[in-house]
Amino acid sequence: MKIVLIQVLLIAVVVAVAARLFRSRGARSQALRRLGLLLLAGFAVVSILFPDLWNRIARLAGVGRGTDMVLYALVVAFLSYTVTSYLRFREIETRYTRLARRLALDEAERDFPPAAGSSSAGGDSPTAPDGPRPG
Repeated sequence: MKIVLIQVLLIAVVVAVAARLFRSRGARSQALRRLGLLLLAGFAVVSILFPDLWNRIARLAGVGRGTDMVLYALVVAFLSYTVTSYLRFREIETRYTRLARRLALDEAERDFPPAAGSSSAGGDSPTAPDGPRPG
């Protein structure tokens, strides 16, 4: 089996996108997403102005036609978008869960305040906050 440059590149990109699933997210990740979007927009403009460019890129990568090269690029872009959306959705879901738990605890404290002599953290501990109970 003959390995072509495009195969190596596509496998490397797929592995990089999969590895992104396990990396932390933050400001750097958001900056990379924005940079990727700018690059995609730039490629779109260049592709419109110079449509034969994809044929040249395809020949360099070992792909037969420029349309196939565009298809590969779109598959990689879609895969990246899917992974990014999944990670963002999972993060939002976790935040909503934490928020719902916090609201439930706050409402429980409001609706069912602790008894006058007990602490909210300890419940029925043998010692009161001021020291041992008289007995």
